[in-house]
Amino acid sequence: MLDDNGGEIRCFLRGKILNEYKLKKDKLITLDIAAVGDVVEFNLNEDGTGVIEDILERKNHISRKAPRMKGASYRGERLEQVIAANVDKMIIVNSWDLPKFNNRLVDRMLVVAESSGVEPSIVINKIDLDESNDRNKFVNLYRSIGYRVFETCTINNSGIMELKEFIRNSVALFWGHSGVGKSSLLNKLYPDLNFKVGEVSDYNKRGRHTTVTAVMKKVEENTFVIDTPGIREIDPYGIKKEDLGHFFIEFGEFIQNCRFNTCTHYHEPGCGVIEAYRDGKISRERYESYLALLETIEEDLFF
Repeated sequence: MLDDNGGEIRCFLRGKILNEYKLKKDKLITLDIAAVGDVVEFNLNEDGTGVIEDILERKNHISRKAPRMKGASYRGERLEQVIAANVDKMIIVNSWDLPKFNNRLVDRMLVVAESSGVEPSIVINKIDLDESNDRNKFVNLYRSIGYRVFETCTINNSGIMELKEFIRNSVALFWGHSGVGKSSLLNKLYPDLNFKVGEVSDYNKRGRHTTVTAVMKKVEENTFVIDTPGIREIDPYGIKKEDLGHFFIEFGEFIQNCRFNTCTHYHEPGCGVIEAYRDGKISRERYESYLALLETIEEDLFF
């Protein structure tokens, strides 16, 4: 835990909180009691450790459906895994190569940010591996929608100062695949962090996990960064099929033209989004991402 001065204190949850959690666990939809970014009240022990007495209400939180594992679901439903709380900005980090840029994953993370009320931006890292500037297709696409896109390289410092200025005076979550360079990027932005950096496997060109749990650090006055473990996949939590389109922000002006309020923008007649897609007003890449995500949305009993 970080105190008001940014100092780190090892804290434990008060037994009362744990007991309340145990009593409610069959009714809970989340796996987490406290998360990185939570604001808590605590008492300091003589040995320098602390005891968390209360967890204050969150203004928002970033989460996903918990990975399927034995004992992690109730009657088969997916539970919510909270990644971080009280986040101002989500920095979606993707490398252009090693591992290859994955726009489908970017779009899923954008949905998580939009549905959580967090400002997202996109980082395309390792641009030194893009000798033909092929990334411009996606840079232009996301900027045309209205997202900030940073093109970075930790070797020649491209985009580093612009990104640093963007996250100043905020709580910024860095999220992405393993191996895309999150920790290297953070080390370049703030050399005192000295996060452990991994390598990309020669066998499958995927990154190896180096960050094993989300970590928050105070890097400047009023500026905090959260480094997160690399992920393989992400399923947004708590979104119904008829609501998904609202989190693809370029759909917004066309949704109002849909004949049905519960339109999923897939097969319904009189759909304004489908019409806009056919007219070239919505990109093929984004609409296909939407359809791919729509297939994975589950009608969970929890919401």
